[in-house]
Amino acid sequence: MLFVDEAGQLSLADALAVSQAAKSNVLLGDPQQLEQPIQGSHPPGIDVAALQHMLGDHKTMPDGAGLFLGETWRLCPEICKFTSELFYDGRLSPHSGLERQEITGPTHFAGAGLWVVPVSHDGNQNSCDEEVEQVSEIIHDLMQPGVCWTDMDGSTQPLRLSDVVIVSPYNAQVHKLKERLPNANVGTVDKFQGQEAPVVIYSMATSSPEDAPRGMEFLYSGNRFNVATSRARCACILVASPRLFEPDCHTPRQMKLANVLCRYLELAKTATIQPAAG
Repeated sequence: MLFVDEAGQLSLADALAVSQAAKSNVLLGDPQQLEQPIQGSHPPGIDVAALQHMLGDHKTMPDGAGLFLGETWRLCPEICKFTSELFYDGRLSPHSGLERQEITGPTHFAGAGLWVVPVSHDGNQNSCDEEVEQVSEIIHDLMQPGVCWTDMDGSTQPLRLSDVVIVSPYNAQVHKLKERLPNANVGTVDKFQGQEAPVVIYSMATSSPEDAPRGMEFLYSGNRFNVATSRARCACILVASPRLFEPDCHTPRQMKLANVLCRYLELAKTATIQPAAG
């Protein structure tokens, strides 16, 4: 028996090659998260991973073709609702006890679920000083004395900086965030796949869809957005320019990409963080 982990990132050719080592093969993975890395030019279809070949046009494993693990042990119900609706055909549900997960204390983000912190800026492509400062203010707000988080077992403990993950699509923004917050856990979406934290802050950095250096396909990627937001156990905080929620779509594909971000905005609470005194 051969188990292939992260089969959503393994090419069909590689999967077929290693499959000769056993009589039976089990492919494990999530095609709704990051796809396999591709470099250079390749024939059409080579970018489709082994597990995606089995799924075809389906988002989740069809009955009779395999097993879909439809219970999350990470996401609070509010985050699970968004994740399930947008990426898993409404089939994902939270494990019993996850409704206990929440942030408490003197913070703008008390409770659980999705938040948006709008930051207006112009001309930024893959880094943004305004968002860096806003993320710093959010961290200051979350690190106040008395701010705690409760896990699925009902255990409550103070929220620490190590309980917060700060994510951005771009290395340039990650570099600026690390300079401003040297002790924080900061990285790209790719770095944090498979990890989790009570709080996730996602800084999108780009001022408008037209400013996106790799176009809408990268910035609005559903797989990338799914990975970034679903790292959060209690609170997901999206820091973004308001213009990203109003793209001028010209194709059905662009409308599909924009739908993920717009639906997040519909379900999220809006928070405004003022600079700390002094």
